[in-house]
Amino acid sequence: MNKDIESIDKLLPQTQCRDCGFNGCQPYAEAIVNSEADINRCLPGGIETVEALSAATGLPIKPLYKETDKYDEPRIAFIHEEHCIGCVKCIAACPVDAILGAPKQMHSVINSYCTGCQLCIAPCPVDCISMIPSQ
Repeated sequence: MNKDIESIDKLLPQTQCRDCGFNGCQPYAEAIVNSEADINRCLPGGIETVEALSAATGLPIKPLYKETDKYDEPRIAFIHEEHCIGCVKCIAACPVDAILGAPKQMHSVINSYCTGCQLCIAPCPVDCISMIPSQ
């Protein structure tokens, strides 16, 4: 990996949420280094990350590209196991392998791995996943 890309990637929160429009933090870092993306697209990192990216790149600080309250309070996914049907769609959607389970078995979230990206919620056919405050 290019040293510049690596240093930018280290400034990002590694949530892999894709809210920036890229398929994870490293592709976003690559786009910043290649002048293909603004430094204000990391919603979970907030303005602190924009400031750090500005210092690292020399680019001007900009407000976040959109407003959201999604990351105001740290949250993690919670699977209501009594409703889980074991379809594994949430496992496939999780970018950080924070969901443990097997086909036709109930699933659980490994709290310490969950970044709160919420990508597991939409694919769940029985709506058994909700976001709860992280402890």
